[in-house]
Amino acid sequence: MKLGWMMAALAIAPVTAQAQARPDQRAFFDLYRELVQTNTTLSAGSCTQAAAQIGARLHAAGYPDSQLTYFSVPDHPREGGLVAVLPGSDARARPMLLLAHLDVVEARREDWQRDPFMLVEEGGYYYGRGTIDDKAQAAIWADAMIRFRTSGYRPHRTIKLALTCGEETTFAFNGAEWLAHNRPELIAAQFALNEGGGGRIDENGNRQLLAIQVGEKAAQNYTFTVTNAGGHSSQPVPDNAIYRLGDALRAVQGYEFPVRFTDTTRAFFTATAHALGGEAGAAITRLLANPEDRAADAIVSRDKALHSTLRTTCVATLMGAGHAENALPQRATANVNCRIFPGETVEGTLAKLRELAGAGVTVTVNQPIRPTAVPPRLDPMITGPAQAVAARHFPGMPILPVMSTGATDGIFLEAIGIPVYGAPGMFIDRDGSGTHGLNERIRVRSLYDGRDYLFDLVKAYAG
Repeated sequence: MKLGWMMAALAIAPVTAQAQARPDQRAFFDLYRELVQTNTTLSAGSCTQAAAQIGARLHAAGYPDSQLTYFSVPDHPREGGLVAVLPGSDARARPMLLLAHLDVVEARREDWQRDPFMLVEEGGYYYGRGTIDDKAQAAIWADAMIRFRTSGYRPHRTIKLALTCGEETTFAFNGAEWLAHNRPELIAAQFALNEGGGGRIDENGNRQLLAIQVGEKAAQNYTFTVTNAGGHSSQPVPDNAIYRLGDALRAVQGYEFPVRFTDTTRAFFTATAHALGGEAGAAITRLLANPEDRAADAIVSRDKALHSTLRTTCVATLMGAGHAENALPQRATANVNCRIFPGETVEGTLAKLRELAGAGVTVTVNQPIRPTAVPPRLDPMITGPAQAVAARHFPGMPILPVMSTGATDGIFLEAIGIPVYGAPGMFIDRDGSGTHGLNERIRVRSLYDGRDYLFDLVKAYAG
């Protein structure tokens, strides 16, 4: 999802509303552009401002103050969010929740070909930080809530919208986690629709498949620490903190966590085996029958995405060591980032890492500690409408259930009993379209087609 790409230098021009043909598209574009051009990075931006801007649009559309709840905490005033509510006609029907995060990954102007906080249209794409992750989803959800209100639409079940901050940075204030712990009644719902689904486009812009995310891993960081007395570098000794740390990290590198399946990943791999065929397809079929088939695992795991979908993974991402160039190191540390398979725990992974690291290495869990990932059910109540609406918008397009190897804010909602599904509908390029990287982009057609699909999907769920 973060591969590099090349393109010829083209003239860059700010996008205008002339790119939209329908009046409702122009109104949506104004909201989307304002959101993308509002800096919401942790270092310099404000989710609170972005939430207020969207709240003002909802209020202008007819939402009273009683249906708009802004939230933040005193020590994180710029990391606030918003919950909006459109009441349903049946008080007995449990609500549904639309979830999106307003914050974005950092973006340095000197690294980008274009200003990351100026929405630019070029070559059939919209460019800018957050054009996909996750401001497309946030804008589409907010736009749908506005259109529902202004059209007089009354859903059968109540529709809630939660726009939060902190998803992109593990140590930041997290709005979804705060709501789950402090105001669960605001977001209480039978299920939630979130990021994580979508669709894939090939190199020629042709749609290949839709994906609905049903489950995700839990992201958790651990610190490996080695300390000793050090000494003068002219008289080295075997007990070197850097070497000892390196041995521990090589042990992690060489370990494969066991293969696991959820209902979602079993369905995903069954479909993938059929689509791939050949040696890879046969290996997947063998692995489904026997998760301990190491030869089959080795073949399937040649694909890094499939490898990560099969198991917990842990990898070293940061290191620090030594205090002087002419001294033996007194301290060496490394961060190991784990993506923990649903149902497996932070504590269980810690025990395995300590076993691998061996004597002389301290392994600790970094704060914050994520809850255990709870895979939602592969529920026909969710997959059925997604397929039915897709048949109208994208005829003949297959929908594949997937488990994210990354992590979203859905894990905090699942911890309090709200199953979260990554909605399909927005198609992105196979390289991930610059998500978290340089020159993030989304095809203009994909954005507007996805908006139409998701609008009808929400109505299908809402009755």
